[in-house]
Amino acid sequence: MKTLPRFFYERDPVRVAKDLLGKTLVRRLDHEILSGRIVETEAYIENDIASKTQARRKLFSQLAFVGSGRTFIYMVHGNWLLNIIAHPKGSIGGVLIRALEPIKGIETMLQNRNVKDIHDLTNGPGKLTEAFAITKDLNDTDVINRNSELVINEEKRENFEIGSSHRIGVKRDLPQELRFFIKGNKFVSKSS
Repeated sequence: MKTLPRFFYERDPVRVAKDLLGKTLVRRLDHEILSGRIVETEAYIENDIASKTQARRKLFSQLAFVGSGRTFIYMVHGNWLLNIIAHPKGSIGGVLIRALEPIKGIETMLQNRNVKDIHDLTNGPGKLTEAFAITKDLNDTDVINRNSELVINEEKRENFEIGSSHRIGVKRDLPQELRFFIKGNKFVSKSS
């Protein structure tokens, strides 16, 4: 598998959020590989009232200037959330990975989450990080480097319809819809 190139992430976060759908998140965990197809994302843009770029601007800005294609992991309500820094040069932005369709390492994911139902395994941002054993230790990981513990791989483009809505759990959201998902996928976090 080939990782996505850096220029993929050096674009408008909205475009990146849509284009990440159908790609594969891969986690190297000890001697095992966990993977899942990205089925839901949210874009966070510069001057976004709901973005951690505002609440944690100093930390995010430090990471943002390191370059796009790196992880930004932070905790909300006791859950680690996985974001990928994505923006054109000179800007700030990112994409929250909200849900995955499990592909490989499902038994380990079920153990990590202590659940039995595969559909409840990675259908939310906190659930997927728990299933994939993603913590702040993976913050600032370069997802482009194929030797990283966490990477995003290219996939052949398949046909699916992209749905959109306002972001979930955002009290003061922007007028545009910045949550994107594969319509009809059973692993999307919330039906729309």
